[in-house]
Amino acid sequence: MRTLAIAALFAAAAIACVYALTPDAAHAATIIHSLTAPAIAGAIIPASALRPALKVSTSLKPPRAVTGFGLRADTSDPKKLLAELHKAFEEFKTENDKALNAKVSDTVLNEKIGRIDAAVASFQTAIDDLNAKLAAQGAGGGVIGDIQPDPEYLAAFKAHMRKGTVEASMTKGADADGGYLAPVEWDRSITGKLKQVSPIRANARVISITTAGFKKLFTDRAVGSGWVGETAARPETSTPGFGSLDFTPGEIYANPAISQQLLDDAAIDLEQWLADEVDTEFARQEGIAFLSGNGTNKPYGILTYVTGAANAARHPWGAIKVVNSGAAAALTSDGFIDLFYDLPSEYRANAKLYTARGSQQGMRKLKDGQGNYLWQPSFAAGQPATLAGEAIVEIPDMPAVAAGAIAALYGDMGSSYLVVDRVGIRVLRDPYTNKPYVHFYTTKRVGGGLFNPEPMRALKVAANT
Repeated sequence: MRTLAIAALFAAAAIACVYALTPDAAHAATIIHSLTAPAIAGAIIPASALRPALKVSTSLKPPRAVTGFGLRADTSDPKKLLAELHKAFEEFKTENDKALNAKVSDTVLNEKIGRIDAAVASFQTAIDDLNAKLAAQGAGGGVIGDIQPDPEYLAAFKAHMRKGTVEASMTKGADADGGYLAPVEWDRSITGKLKQVSPIRANARVISITTAGFKKLFTDRAVGSGWVGETAARPETSTPGFGSLDFTPGEIYANPAISQQLLDDAAIDLEQWLADEVDTEFARQEGIAFLSGNGTNKPYGILTYVTGAANAARHPWGAIKVVNSGAAAALTSDGFIDLFYDLPSEYRANAKLYTARGSQQGMRKLKDGQGNYLWQPSFAAGQPATLAGEAIVEIPDMPAVAAGAIAALYGDMGSSYLVVDRVGIRVLRDPYTNKPYVHFYTTKRVGGGLFNPEPMRALKVAANT
């Protein structure tokens, strides 16, 4: 009996050690089975028998710097995330320097660098998500202006969503086509979330209109002047001309369907659920259109105004100027320095670097003349990653690094790009078209285009000529 008790103690200790030192669950189970089988048979396991198995398991542990880099840390704790991010980046710099100094390519080392780089990117993305939430909270949680909640109107809207009930208070949202404007509270929640999800909207200039479109006049600044003496003649000088741009909103829609029984029985917040579904899709579509839209029933994308692009000649002041990266198919440190200093100093204060997440993989390896890495992670919650001190904004749909691609934009987006919202997100409840489903036809009208090309520069992946 005593022998069995001692064997059980040894088996328990072995299990604890193996799980503590072996990250792979399947491998741990194999080791545990080999250790505990003799114990089950009544044998006493000597300590020397444990050491070889434990030695094998520890050799399979991932590098310490990438342990737990599957983003299993508490993503709601900025301090822990920042600590893990900086730890990973320091390890990345160390291993990348080893690879740069190696005389021959080391496949194992390159794979390790790739894993660490992916971990750095994941932690930075988590920090960026927290930053977006902090920014939204600082902006009042999506509340627009000083409009206060209207509980009566909101309650009536929810009743309309569930049963199609129309109460007297709903008439202030009535429209000529028989639909009902979404209550102000719901409109605010969607707009706030769109601001978080769509990076261009969050950084651009946004205006709201109550008409079918918006027209902006631009002067060509072609006014002449000259110096004259006291009694000299004053001939006529050149007079500036005017040009105009139309910002016509396109319409984006969603038409989700819910069964009538689910509407009757589900104990959920219908207003919040529908807002969550719609805002994600609208933000995705807007993000694509603000970047590369062709203007047909949608905004004109900012990339279409770059020199050589489809709308390069559309703006009266010309196209967005291009700066080459300095290499035919890669990013270079000198290319980014040229990009940053090509922007007029008047626009540097609010300038940011807009690029895809994949492009940052190449940026993390760039160094200055003294061997310092240009890319730096966030140093505090609410602060973005930087490249040579310039804040980085991730744009998911930006082109990847490839020959001839526009891999980054740099400048003041608020002075460069204009988003035009036609006020009101409308919801039409349709219980008739597809029985037994109730459709919630949701529409939003939004336009966009280049407001001023001067505060923005585009980085093209190309060699200097």
